[in-house]
Amino acid sequence: MEFRPMNMQVLEARRDVSGGYKVDVTRGQRVGRVSSEWFSRPDDERYLSLSDLARTVRGRSERSRTRVVESELIHVEASRSDPERLALTLPDADAPIAPTHWSFGQLASLVGAPAAYLRQLPAALAGINLQYGLSSHRAEQIKTFEIEDGRVELRAVTGPDYGRIHDYELVEAVQRIAGNGTGDTRWKVPGVLDWSSGIYNPNVDISKDTTTLYASDRDVFLFLVDDLNPIEAGRLPDGSPDLYFRGFYAWNSEVGAKTLGIASFYLRAVCQNRNLWGVEDFEEITIRHSKYAASRFAHEAAPALLNFANSSPMPFVNGIKAARERIVAKTDEDRTNFLRRRGFSKAETGKIIDTVLAEEGRPPQSIFDFVQGITALARTKPHQDARLDMEAKAKKLLDRAA
Repeated sequence: MEFRPMNMQVLEARRDVSGGYKVDVTRGQRVGRVSSEWFSRPDDERYLSLSDLARTVRGRSERSRTRVVESELIHVEASRSDPERLALTLPDADAPIAPTHWSFGQLASLVGAPAAYLRQLPAALAGINLQYGLSSHRAEQIKTFEIEDGRVELRAVTGPDYGRIHDYELVEAVQRIAGNGTGDTRWKVPGVLDWSSGIYNPNVDISKDTTTLYASDRDVFLFLVDDLNPIEAGRLPDGSPDLYFRGFYAWNSEVGAKTLGIASFYLRAVCQNRNLWGVEDFEEITIRHSKYAASRFAHEAAPALLNFANSSPMPFVNGIKAARERIVAKTDEDRTNFLRRRGFSKAETGKIIDTVLAEEGRPPQSIFDFVQGITALARTKPHQDARLDMEAKAKKLLDRAA
């Protein structure tokens, strides 16, 4: 799969004198997934380019090996030199291997033992309990994922049908459309929104503080945007263009800590804390690491990412245009009935109408007006389920309008 340049139509996008773009982040959704990653990653999990990230995750995979073994043939022993540490002797292994914190938890889970409890026990006693669980393990076989890096460690323990997608496979699929992720293609680490001016500046130096390329010993996560090529989809109340950028993030864990997934969307800005603002048209693909996961990644996820990167924004732009033009309410009674028939309470209906009135200077009339009011109300919900439910209703309205 080779990189092909994308034919993107940019509509009248004008830079601010500062070199950035004036955006309206009061519209659309706020998505905090990237921000959560940004807050939780220490410096040694942050990378400044896709090349560095790919080199790290490919290197550890090349030093790793997978095999399926009979669980009853695994011998658990407590280390004499370190009474707090367990080691495992696998069939045909030259020496005992040490489980990582993660793989120990997986092993305990597979045999039905509480990992948190075992970790509190002296190693010898924990070993006895774990050995009993392995000898009576009904599934009989397990798949190990071992790495040699000075010493041999057990990175993961899964069922025999676990379909591993390596972290480097995802990173290299992204590299085919994003190069180094530093601006050598359209796709790059994002810039930063200046809250004081409302200007989004795409030209920010990539550092440990700003990067959105991450990997730990358990997973990989990356977020990139096409923020040098804004898309205009309609006008704001003051007549200025309503600008969007394309973005996507992807994640994987080759040791079973999470699924593989790719989310694509349009957004208006990224702030310093890496929250995504003004998000529209959010789509997500997830693939469990089941038996045929590698095939699904090759035939579904990777092509979907390439299609998003190379596709025209016009369906999105036209969808927004159609939602703006479709008038569904002309009176207060129309507005109330429109929202109540779609499951909104009396209080929610009033807040949605008031929000649009405050932002637009008039009550909602079009599908787009109602969608903006609904997503604004969703951002005020403290519970994620309620927020996601409301955002789903907004997306459903937009989809029908398109």
